[in-house]
Amino acid sequence: MSFGDPNNPYGPPQGQQPGYPPQAPQAPQGQPGYGYPQGQPPQQPQQPGYGYPQGQPAYPGFPGGNVMPVEMPGLMKTARVLLFILAGFQLLFGIIAGVAIGAVQDVSNGVGSGDSTNTLAGLGFLVAALMVALGALSIFLGVKFKNGGSGIRITTIVYASLMIIGGLVNTINGGGGSATFGGLISLAIAGIILGSMVNSAASTWFNRPRY
Repeated sequence: MSFGDPNNPYGPPQGQQPGYPPQAPQAPQGQPGYGYPQGQPPQQPQQPGYGYPQGQPAYPGFPGGNVMPVEMPGLMKTARVLLFILAGFQLLFGIIAGVAIGAVQDVSNGVGSGDSTNTLAGLGFLVAALMVALGALSIFLGVKFKNGGSGIRITTIVYASLMIIGGLVNTINGGGGSATFGGLISLAIAGIILGSMVNSAASTWFNRPRY
């Protein structure tokens, strides 16, 4: 039985029975898929939202384009140093005052007039203890400048405001003596500390997110 001329271009391909639809050629095994280079698997498109885009800063900016500070502002560093210096004076004055008052009270007890000076000695010890407590507070605030939040800023503002009031009282009532000089020094230190706490840099620093 003849199936036609094998050289006929209009006949079925060689090796295929007539009456069947032509079969599509199959790709050899091991060949890569169409549309992708050989040896390179298809890659999934990168989904947005994972990680920071290249070149994105590690910290988000505040409204207005301000970039989150990674280092304490210079004015706040100055206020921090002043707090530590102030703490040293407060602790030193409190300790010296307490020792001096105790020595005077011992002398008064030795001469038999200790009962009349007990009240003054008690007030003196109270002032000495207050100075030591203020020195400890100054150190605490200075240490917390690095990692503290808005509560440390508010406490420092209140503390500096009270120091200004105390400095004004000492300056007015000092009569040009050592109390007046101490009041002026207190005013200068407290003014710098307060000024460093009420500006926008301090607000940005203490309200920054912690990770």
